[in-house]
Amino acid sequence: MTCYAVPLAAAIVHYVMRRNITDWKENKYHFWLNLLLAGGAIFGVIDHLWNGEIFLIGDNLILDLLLGVTITTVIVLIWDMLVIMDRKTSLEPSK
Repeated sequence: MTCYAVPLAAAIVHYVMRRNITDWKENKYHFWLNLLLAGGAIFGVIDHLWNGEIFLIGDNLILDLLLGVTITTVIVLIWDMLVIMDRKTSLEPSK
């Protein structure tokens, strides 16, 4: 039930890091990552609100947190693919 906490924590930590690391402030890729993490967290919160279980802690907290880690990992992998695709298309000459 607390799986949304992991992407939420990752989004907050990444946002703070973006504000403090000069190279990340204007970097569009880190902006994308922040949006994806925040979107994953918002989706989790809305899903739990919808089902009436926003502040419930499930029977197995470890499995809930592991699900959050899995969700966050998938978000980061998708971000990696987006960055690779964007860099590849920006290197190709225009036709």
